[in-house]
Amino acid sequence: MSAQSHAGQGRIKQAMVHLAREAMELPGLRSIAKPMYRHYFSKPYLHGNIYYGRYTRYEDALLDAERLSSEALPASYDVDQATVMYRQQLHRLRACDYPALYWIDRLIEAGARRIFDLGGHIGLAYYGFSRYINYPAGLTWNVHDLDKVVQTGRMIAVRRDPLGQLRFVHTAEAADGCDVLISTGALQYLEYSLPELLDRLIAPPRHVLFNLTPLHPTKDFFTLQNLGVAVCPYRVQSDEALVQAMAQRGYQVRDRWELPERHLRIPFEPEYDVHAYYGVYFERQAV
Repeated sequence: MSAQSHAGQGRIKQAMVHLAREAMELPGLRSIAKPMYRHYFSKPYLHGNIYYGRYTRYEDALLDAERLSSEALPASYDVDQATVMYRQQLHRLRACDYPALYWIDRLIEAGARRIFDLGGHIGLAYYGFSRYINYPAGLTWNVHDLDKVVQTGRMIAVRRDPLGQLRFVHTAEAADGCDVLISTGALQYLEYSLPELLDRLIAPPRHVLFNLTPLHPTKDFFTLQNLGVAVCPYRVQSDEALVQAMAQRGYQVRDRWELPERHLRIPFEPEYDVHAYYGVYFERQAV
């Protein structure tokens, strides 16, 4: 079978899955459709992220993820497959990365030298941004991620980062004293929220910037995400509550951008759909 035929079959399968999910939510079918969808959700899935359930607490979502987990689909992204995901981003930026690139460039030019990359994988932003930013001497870019990803990142950095400006740390508290905290598409996977992390730091960063994050206008909740290699809790924050929580810690919004091409739909939970992802840059006001 040719690659083109295989791709065509994949698109047809995706369309059929979409139609089936739409049909399952019809009122007369919900009682039998939801357990069927739960069974379907628990299988390895290769055609994009899918979601299931709504939970108030991370612990509740994790418990259900563990019930659904299997050898083929564990309840953790700390797996070998996670170390090779997104490798193509080492060589190119996505359109959604450019607002973050703009602000990181401005902040480094203004004197920021200590960058903390929360959930930065193997250094994707560090390598991607380096195509457009000349990192100055004395800059350190610390990445915190899962253990397997950190191990892989260190090995890759031996040959890709001869200046040794990219480093990997095992605790989020290593953000203490940094100038800039950046996170791209990682806040939704954390057990703790961004304000909770800032509360654990003695010297919180002046600049906090995140990208590719699902925000609901008013609701805070968790769901489960099947990414194909694992099924894990997935946090959705209330936009309103997050801005208020950051303001209580001295942070004001300097910039924000919407990513309407990214959205999240939870079958059987229409009130909790997320119609766009966001990026936000907060600056801490001087005391």
